[in-house]
Amino acid sequence: MYNNYQEFLAGELAAIKEAGLYKGERIIVSPQGAEITLNTGQKVLNFCANNYLGLSANSKLIEAARKALDTHGYGMSSVRFICGTSDLHKELEHKLAEFFGTEDTILYAACFDANGGVFEPLLSEEDAIISDALNHASIIDGVRLCKAQRYRYANADMKDLEEKLTEAQAQRFRLVVTDGVFSMDGNVAPLDKIYELANKYNAMVMVDESHSAGVVGDTGRGVTELYNLKGKIEIITGTLGKAFGGAIGGFTTGKKEIIEMLRQRSRPYLFSNSIPPLVAAAGIKMVEMMTETNELQDKLHFNTKYFMEKMSKAGFDIKPTQSAICAVMLYDAKLSQEMAAKLLDEGIYVTGFYYPVVPKDQARIRVQLSAAHEQEHLDKAIAAFTKVGRELGVLK
Repeated sequence: MYNNYQEFLAGELAAIKEAGLYKGERIIVSPQGAEITLNTGQKVLNFCANNYLGLSANSKLIEAARKALDTHGYGMSSVRFICGTSDLHKELEHKLAEFFGTEDTILYAACFDANGGVFEPLLSEEDAIISDALNHASIIDGVRLCKAQRYRYANADMKDLEEKLTEAQAQRFRLVVTDGVFSMDGNVAPLDKIYELANKYNAMVMVDESHSAGVVGDTGRGVTELYNLKGKIEIITGTLGKAFGGAIGGFTTGKKEIIEMLRQRSRPYLFSNSIPPLVAAAGIKMVEMMTETNELQDKLHFNTKYFMEKMSKAGFDIKPTQSAICAVMLYDAKLSQEMAAKLLDEGIYVTGFYYPVVPKDQARIRVQLSAAHEQEHLDKAIAAFTKVGRELGVLK
């Protein structure tokens, strides 16, 4: 049987390559940072990592992880409820709840697991999930695993959300779900208006803070801080793999009864190993650092504003953003690939995004700013974009 299937797959892969949509992987041989080294020996400036606060190779986090290796070993070799819960896991859960102003937290191997495991234990066919059309794939997959009635509203469109909430009055419980920052466009969800409509139509709210925690808000508490809704949102999911150190691990934080039910019934939690103690220890240190100072958030906000203003002035088509994501719109998939390749030749590491990651004819290069970037890094990237943009006819 596989001979036939192999031939089919080879044809599909060839078609992907022919269309210029094949996703290659570049190999990094250095720690993650503003400047990285590829296996070719080339040193490049990295503008496509989720390393928003520049903590991926932070010496304090590395030291915390190293100490945990000595005191707690390498891994737990178990799921949490059997014998996989350490004091470090509980301390991190407590600190994350304090950070977001919530009642309790549950850890997962990744935020994909947190989103995949949140809906099915909490909602049934009697209930409704109202989800933003541009929500992350992990939310979409999590919703698919749940028997609740499904509604989808246009991205950040409050009129459409209200219409869906009106329709969902036929169900018992209603949950509105949104990304805090939409990762492809960089726009922030209008959580204040979502919260207002949820109250009006007796619905709960869930926010995925993966691209907003550590980034949005004066102190990096995310969109709930930005809209002065700290402690008022029922469910928040997020990751340790972006601004919070860039390793692995996800979490759900929110109302204590919801978290308690997830501990009892959430399948990714019940059937996956707990995160390594060293990751939990680094996460604890990360929260402590972010509680002590806003220095990294302030630098990130400056870098983002500076880069956006300079790129717009150069003539690039930039989507508006309140996050650290700058979507440079090119629209053509092959063009996004070609431009990314030419930018790499200039020492700028970025990636072209195209269908099916973004809608057809909406290809772009997503630039992600970091507190690790210095102004000279930003200026070099802007100059390279401008040079390549003129060569390819993106800029007139």
